Amino acid sequence: LAGRDRAANRAMAAPLARLLLLLALGRPAISGAQATEGAAAAPHRRFEYKYSFKGPHLVQADGTVPFWVHTGNAIPSADQIRITTSLKSQKGSVWTKNKSVFEYWEVEVTFRVTGRGRIGADGLAIWFTEEQGLEGPVFGAADKWNGVGIFFDSFDNDAKKNNPGVIVVGNNGKLLYDHQNDGSTQALASCQRDFRNKPYPVRVKITYYQKTLTVLINNGFTPDKEDYEFCAKVEDMVLPSQGYFGVSAATGGLADDHDVLSFLTFQLTEPGKEAPTPDAEIPQKDKEKYQEEFEHFQQELDKKKEEFQREHPDVQGQPADDVFETVSDRELRQIFEGQNRIHLEIKQLNRQLDMILDEQRKYVSAVTEEMAKRGAGFPGQQGQVSHQEIETVVKTQEEVIRQVKEIRSSVTDALRSISGAQHAGPAGRDIEHLVQRNAPSSEKQKCPELPPFPSCLSTTHFFIFVAVQTVLFIGYVMYR
Repeated sequence: LAGRDRAANRAMAAPLARLLLLLALGRPAISGAQATEGAAAAPHRRFEYKYSFKGPHLVQADGTVPFWVHTGNAIPSADQIRITTSLKSQKGSVWTKNKSVFEYWEVEVTFRVTGRGRIGADGLAIWFTEEQGLEGPVFGAADKWNGVGIFFDSFDNDAKKNNPGVIVVGNNGKLLYDHQNDGSTQALASCQRDFRNKPYPVRVKITYYQKTLTVLINNGFTPDKEDYEFCAKVEDMVLPSQGYFGVSAATGGLADDHDVLSFLTFQLTEPGKEAPTPDAEIPQKDKEKYQEEFEHFQQELDKKKEEFQREHPDVQGQPADDVFETVSDRELRQIFEGQNRIHLEIKQLNRQLDMILDEQRKYVSAVTEEMAKRGAGFPGQQGQVSHQEIETVVKTQEEVIRQVKEIRSSVTDALRSISGAQHAGPAGRDIEHLVQRNAPSSEKQKCPELPPFPSCLSTTHFFIFVAVQTVLFIGYVMYR
């Protein structure tokens, strides 16, 4: 037993000795310093709304996207921009109107590429270039660009079975894109990812910081917005200090829908450097332009106020509470209008019931007289129809009349209760005060007259029904 204990102690002492040796060498302290240095080196991140778009309410009334311009077959809507539809030979793009004024940046793009076929074409591209590539042969944008393009290529042109894929291609303004080889001869970095027909939108995060371009991608299998995985990285990459952001897409013989849901841009600032203030980003010419527009709108507003005062001189001396309707006044007005609506509808129903009652009485009288005449004119046939059957029919008609009277009385009671509720209690007084205040003093207050409402049973249909019933009854009596 003692030998076993000593062996166990030696086994436990070996890892402990290694841990003490690492502590003596100071490796944990070095790792902590590296972690602190890495955390301190994180750039300052600021959202740039003039280089971004996101739904809902993405499009203005004139069909444009604020701070962006779209060309070709691009179609902006309330919650996304459809760069190309799933039709053959389509090209479209969207670009920022202004150049960026920051050196380092990060963009987060959310998009969908959907199509009916197992294979799609051509693809989508995200750009940062010195000039706007509004239209051209490279995924709907211009060739020989100065900057970088991140291509989401759907179609396998070189038949190497490496598509769909993501390709990073840089250009100094002199190179022509190699379509036949899917840009493989010019690619600075790439990864193979299938981004078509995913259950969730695909997200890509592109970061350019300290001359290093990094591409992270979310494949669209999860709704988690931060579930990114590494795709590509390019070091020692020099891009223009100012440029335009853009998204383009194109279709060929095959076609996909290319939809961009959001494009979010962030400015990255190195630690220790202060980010430029918003005032410094606006040129002096733009400031003067915005000031002139503001003064113009202010003058237009003053003119509208003067016109309103001239057209409504009776409103000038009233306080704001009398001019504008409060929430409680609006609720009381809505209650008042609803009760008046019910009141008019019950009145109309009461009139229709009166008409039905009168018509029913007339038909009962006519049937009774007809039965009496037939009994007096054909004494030999009087025995064919018993007096009891005639009384049964008459009692049935009288029962119908009684039920109609009960309905009429209940409707009258409901009408009386509603009329009393309008003028009883504080709510009734508030409604009465509201109506008196809103109407001119010289006019007598009247309930608003609403258009008549259609009845479920018209008088014509009722007459037809009673006539058919009477004919059948007479025929039954005569030919029994």
